[in-house]
Amino acid sequence: MRTDTIFYQLFQTFPSLLFELIGEPVVEAQSYQFLSVEIKELAFRADGLFLTESVGKPIYFAEVQFQPKDDFYWRFISEIFLYLGQYKPDHEWFAVAIFASRSLDVPFPLPYRYLNPQVKRVYLDELGEVTPTVELDIVKLVVATEVKVEQVNSLIQQAQEQFSDLAIKQKVIELIQTILVYKFTQLSRQEIEAMFGLDELKQTRYFREVAEDFKLEGKLEGKLEGKLEGKLETVSLLLKLGLSVEKISEELGVDIELVRQNAQPLP
Repeated sequence: MRTDTIFYQLFQTFPSLLFELIGEPVVEAQSYQFLSVEIKELAFRADGLFLTESVGKPIYFAEVQFQPKDDFYWRFISEIFLYLGQYKPDHEWFAVAIFASRSLDVPFPLPYRYLNPQVKRVYLDELGEVTPTVELDIVKLVVATEVKVEQVNSLIQQAQEQFSDLAIKQKVIELIQTILVYKFTQLSRQEIEAMFGLDELKQTRYFREVAEDFKLEGKLEGKLEGKLEGKLETVSLLLKLGLSVEKISEELGVDIELVRQNAQPLP
């Protein structure tokens, strides 16, 4: 299963999920922006980066691991320090290592031993004692060895009751469907929809309204993203003209961290 893709979508849809996993108040998520950032030197990518402009709050680096990897911490810490060296954020930092199970965790490298307290570990197969939410139940669906129809139906019902935002409801259903496609590779998407009742759900007035609203919202977001991309494309030119990162951020009305991430000198 492409767990990195699933968790990227989960963090993007529910930034509060990271704070639920590490036992921090979910209201903390309101101060953060979730990003996936390219780290140039070795073409690393920090898949889960939670940035904040709030003074005194740390930034978080999250990495999900579902396969054995002996050099996991070596690579993870290297990515973090490459990012810190490039972007020089004025914040404390913590790393969150998310493992499918405790058995996938590996010894922490001796040269980095003083950084060990900076790393919070989450074992997804040990989430039983955590207060259930839709976000966490989706995570449990990812790691479940057996998926029952009742489990999926209950999750969809939870989403309908918990969220008022139609776009989020639609996203939850899409995430569930994506997870099921990965888990039942021998079945077609249509067969999976029929098995778990998703085909009937899509025929309901609720789903049609959600899908239509999501489509309209997606078009609007696409236009806004296009405008943002256009602004970011001018960053390098403005730097060459002598403007500071802070001035560019102010003039373009763009978050200063986004400006820094796109502050690549022109050839």
